[in-house]
Amino acid sequence: MPINRVFRQGKIKPEDLARLDRAFAFTLRSLHLVDRSDPICEIIARKVIEIDAAGTHEPEEIAREATREFGIKQ
Repeated sequence: MPINRVFRQGKIKPEDLARLDRAFAFTLRSLHLVDRSDPICEIIARKVIEIDAAGTHEPEEIAREATREFGIKQ
C-alpha cells in the first residue's frame, strides 16, 4: 500500500499511520478507485500526507481537500 511505502521511507511517524491510512481510504473511495496497486494511488498517498503536514488532520477533511485538489467536485 502506498502509505506504508512512504512510512517505510521514514516520512510518517508511526502514531500518524492509522489516521493517514483512513484518510487515504476515504480519498480512494471518493475517487472511485479500488486497485491500490494502481500507480495513481502513490500520488494520492503523497497528497494525503502533504495535506496532513499542512495542518489538516481529520481523515474525512483530508479526503475532501485531496479530491478538490485533484479537480473532483463533491
